[in-house]
Amino acid sequence: MPETPTAPALRIRRATRADVPAILGFIEQLADYERLRHEVLATAATLEATLFGEHPAAEVLIADLDGRDVGFALFFQTYSTFLARPGIHLEDLFVVPDARSCGVGRALLAELARVAEARDCGRLEWAVLTWNEPAIRVYRQLGAIPLDEWQTYRLDRDGIRALAAGATPALRHD
Repeated sequence: MPETPTAPALRIRRATRADVPAILGFIEQLADYERLRHEVLATAATLEATLFGEHPAAEVLIADLDGRDVGFALFFQTYSTFLARPGIHLEDLFVVPDARSCGVGRALLAELARVAEARDCGRLEWAVLTWNEPAIRVYRQLGAIPLDEWQTYRLDRDGIRALAAGATPALRHD
């Protein structure tokens, strides 16, 4: 009798210190995809310190497909003053190309929604590059709505230092 093919086993788990090399690899692959590799300053040491040190700044979920790490979601807690409730900001979500049709991204987002629900969060938010149409399609299919009335602003390290020192940061046009 022929064997019935089995569906790939997908598991979402919380990252540990042992996952730092995989997390760094996912960050580098994500940066390549977003054409931002030149901006990656993360190292295994900085990830270990900021994710698993005394005061973790973020948390990570790892997607494992048939025993192989194939994706991650890095997130941190936020707070809504209007709702007077915590929220979660998904900083990065990445799935390796050969696992993108296996429901890995959706599973990572679903697990993150369970975390948000367990923590009584009022919001689960993330940003997406405007040119990333495949991701935008997935997010819309999940019922996520774009917040067109909001625009993101950023101070980089130099801008933070200048403002903290009382100086006016140089105007940037990039």
